[in-house]
Amino acid sequence: MAACSRTSLLLLFFLFGFSAAKELLVGGKIDAWKIPSSESDSLNQWAERSRFRVGDHLVWKYENGKDSVLEVTREDYANCSTSKPIKEYNDGNTKVKLEHAGPFYSISGAKGHCEKGQKLIVVVMSPRHIISPAPSPTEFHFEGPAVAPTSSATTFQVGLLTALGVLAMYVVFLK
Repeated sequence: MAACSRTSLLLLFFLFGFSAAKELLVGGKIDAWKIPSSESDSLNQWAERSRFRVGDHLVWKYENGKDSVLEVTREDYANCSTSKPIKEYNDGNTKVKLEHAGPFYSISGAKGHCEKGQKLIVVVMSPRHIISPAPSPTEFHFEGPAVAPTSSATTFQVGLLTALGVLAMYVVFLK
């Protein structure tokens, strides 16, 4: 009985640990919001490997006054249109709360940067998809690459915790 209680507590720890909102540095590093050097350096590559949940915050770090982050519609993302953003941020340390499930589109507000790949699609999972993988931004069929860092310790930690959570549920349900 005590082993079952410990296992149940472990399972609850993992489930509640996964549901806590997190701050995620865009691209996994401070200097990621820039024109990508290659397609493998794409921010969308980073986003495909990451999990975003309602309540999480995305954090962009960039040089104040030289760049900005524009939240845009799907069409404006595809066309790199900066004329009518949903929201505009230009403080150099932008923090945006992901308030609903679904795609979130952002582009650089600096002239010509979006056309050179400085843009990002983040797909936010609904609360009921705590452990399932996020849909790939490539499912939205957009022209042109968006580029940024492809690896980070944060991604590794989240993946490891996800694996441990699945393992804990497996152990609980086998008993």
